[in-house]
Amino acid sequence: MPRFNVIKRPNATKPLFALAEYVKNCGIEQSLIELVLMRASQINGCAYCLDMHSKDARAAGETEQRLYLLQAWREAPFYSARERAALAWCEAVTRLDPIHGVPDEVYEEARTQFSEEQLIDLNMAVILINSWNRIAIPSRADVNSYKPAAH
Repeated sequence: MPRFNVIKRPNATKPLFALAEYVKNCGIEQSLIELVLMRASQINGCAYCLDMHSKDARAAGETEQRLYLLQAWREAPFYSARERAALAWCEAVTRLDPIHGVPDEVYEEARTQFSEEQLIDLNMAVILINSWNRIAIPSRADVNSYKPAAH
């Protein structure tokens, strides 16, 4: 049972919707963005966001196999070097080590695949989904209510 609906406070969510629009149009492949959004949501255990982004990813042509194996992306052969760098970045930023931050080797690998501007945009996508996870989980957002392209 949902606890609260943050959408009832549009001024509270306006900055996140603006950031979502920015991320959507930043130039990074939408398929890659969806993988990042799903991976952070897996780490955080956000059922609502996993439901939403798995539907969006499938609607955009993502395969079931890649979605099923996303949690084990390091062992699965289905992800490109660019996707692997983005997923490693996503994990490091989501789990942000309190002493060392993002490891240098994760940063170096990301920089081989992304320009500085793209890395900033990728980082903004990770910030965005972590913010939404921190809204959906405590509010107990209604899982399975999302329809693709409805947001």
